[in-house]
Amino acid sequence: MKKLILIPGLILVLFSTTAFSAQPDAKAIIAQAWDYMRGRTSVSEVRMTVHRADWERTSVIKAWTRGLEDSIFQIISPKKDKGNGTLKIGRDMWTYNPKINRVVKIPPSMMSQSWMGSDFSNNDLSKADTILNDYTHEIVGTTRSDGFTVYEIRSLPKPEAPVVWGMQTLKIREDGILLEQAFYDEDMKAVKIMDTSGIVEMDGRPFPEKWTMRSMDADSKEDYTLLEYRNLKFDVPLADHLFTLNALKKTQR
Repeated sequence: MKKLILIPGLILVLFSTTAFSAQPDAKAIIAQAWDYMRGRTSVSEVRMTVHRADWERTSVIKAWTRGLEDSIFQIISPKKDKGNGTLKIGRDMWTYNPKINRVVKIPPSMMSQSWMGSDFSNNDLSKADTILNDYTHEIVGTTRSDGFTVYEIRSLPKPEAPVVWGMQTLKIREDGILLEQAFYDEDMKAVKIMDTSGIVEMDGRPFPEKWTMRSMDADSKEDYTLLEYRNLKFDVPLADHLFTLNALKKTQR
């Protein structure tokens, strides 16, 4: 009888040890981070500062996201830029300029272009899921930070994938918080690096308050763009009509 009891117990221990020693899946870690950043839906207000050696510009953006693919951004200040917006549905993106009352569709080739003169691209701002679908991922190391395991991940584009980066590297905490994302050209030279800081509680979860993007090939090392979250809510009910071209041309609340 003792043997019958011990054998199932031994099997349980062996399977438990195997499960805990298995290497986490790199793509799953990235997917968790993207889900963590956006939730099912999110509504946020962000202060964006574009800093250069001889000038600085600040604006306030309101953003709504749904899942990993849909988002809409509108500038709410300063007054001269108010109403400028960007809509992303799936892999399609449009911008709107209220001064000329014109909506322009952004071709895929321009997704990596600067958004509103910042160091963030159209693709960066929407945190599109292209990295999940167009890259293969590998955990290349782990470190510890504030008591958490941090996974260092290398992401390489799949053959024929419609992407501009030759490689991306990410540092993601085990709880899903993105700490760093670096972008490399085809020669594996770093083009820009984003890091997050100031982790505070937002809507009941730890979240980086500051997101800084720095261009590595800029003329000045002082060039950067800083996003500072002022308000953030997750899993807010959002109507379907919010993610439409008509909504892009209206000031949302």
